[in-house]
Amino acid sequence: MQSTEAGLRPPRHLVSRKAIGYWTLRALAGWLIPLAAQVIWMLQDEGRLSWHVAGLVLTMVLAAAHVVIMPQWRFRVHRWEATPEAVYTQSGWFNQERRIAPVSRVQTVDSQRGPLEQLFGLANVTVTTASAAGPLKIHGLDHQTARRLVDELTEGAHGDPGDAT
Repeated sequence: MQSTEAGLRPPRHLVSRKAIGYWTLRALAGWLIPLAAQVIWMLQDEGRLSWHVAGLVLTMVLAAAHVVIMPQWRFRVHRWEATPEAVYTQSGWFNQERRIAPVSRVQTVDSQRGPLEQLFGLANVTVTTASAAGPLKIHGLDHQTARRLVDELTEGAHGDPGDAT
């Protein structure tokens, strides 16, 4: 962990570039169900074919925009940083949030990897503090980076004389 000044500045580190592919695949999978439902409905209800085709085209345009834009946007916005004093996160899409948690307030540090994240070599880190705002979450980290971060934060929280409340 590097020592830096605290403040409301953007955290220094981007998430893993592999997160773009992961987010793209998840977004695509999320659009498959509504697209399939529309195709099935269209094939069963031939009386309003033009309306069904228009709805299907609109859904495909929205899906394509979401699948192409969202992962790139998230990659540019989602950032993180850990110093000996604090953990910084920045996340969001339209509503962007920056959070800073002093290491002295860290209660637990967890790492999660679902099957798809494992396929992409990614992990998520959750830092739970005594804050009523809830835990800090860092999604889309390279697995090795997440492992080092968990180790560093655990070591830093254990070595800090604060009470983590």
